[in-house]
Amino acid sequence: MFTSALERFQKVWKSYRHRFVPWVVFNLSKNEKTLRQVTERAKDQLVPDEHVSRSLLKLFRALHRNRAHQGELREAHVNPVPTFLGKEEQDGGRDLIFQSLGFCIDRKPSSLPSAGTGVFVTRGCVPRGATVAMYPGTIYQPYEPILLQSICNPFVFRCIDGVLVDGNDKGISKMVFRSCSGRDRIGPFVTSDTTWLTDTPRNPLAVGQYVNNCTDDRPANVCYQEFDIPDSFPIELRQFLPNVNYSQETKRPLRCVVLVSLREVRAGEELFSNYYTIVH
Repeated sequence: MFTSALERFQKVWKSYRHRFVPWVVFNLSKNEKTLRQVTERAKDQLVPDEHVSRSLLKLFRALHRNRAHQGELREAHVNPVPTFLGKEEQDGGRDLIFQSLGFCIDRKPSSLPSAGTGVFVTRGCVPRGATVAMYPGTIYQPYEPILLQSICNPFVFRCIDGVLVDGNDKGISKMVFRSCSGRDRIGPFVTSDTTWLTDTPRNPLAVGQYVNNCTDDRPANVCYQEFDIPDSFPIELRQFLPNVNYSQETKRPLRCVVLVSLREVRAGEELFSNYYTIVH
């Protein structure tokens, strides 16, 4: 029984340690080769915010048009009328991301032993410098409380300026996100997407928290990039943003973290990042 508990702890620790700051500090030297390679490549692959915004707007507009079209069909009582909820809507989202960006991604069991879930390119080809995925979750400023949410939570992402993104889709983290999302609703407009908390996210890019850390023989093919949503971002498209501020008093723009491809990534390949590297 003790052996079984120890094995479970070791499995959780392997997933969590890359988010545990003291472990990261003490192990930077062990990962020096991979860190240096990714950092050097990331410098050459810095994507302007305008490019990231353009990619998101292109996809979100397609998703918005599709939802509006389905709503019109239902109101007209046209039969058969696809509901595009749950699995059907997710499949529709995959088709739209392929039409908009030229590739599809999805969660599957990782190719790394004991790594759990990973993210794969399932269709098409991701060009260099493309926005491949988004890291969903509640945004915490450095001074805001996150202790309870962080316990045994392998999905807390730390930005360069200390801002934290809690990408956990279970437990208290899930409740906090839903609460903040409902609080920020503006009349008929939903300003964030809660479907990433389910198995069928409406925004097919909102799976970035499941991208696994690279290894010596599985080099990183994506890197993290901080991106603040501009005030000019259309309010009707914010319903597809998988992030929300914890505090309503936050005056700064909504922080997002996207994953950008370091090279061409083809269908069948798993996405690998480096948890130590983020482009500001």
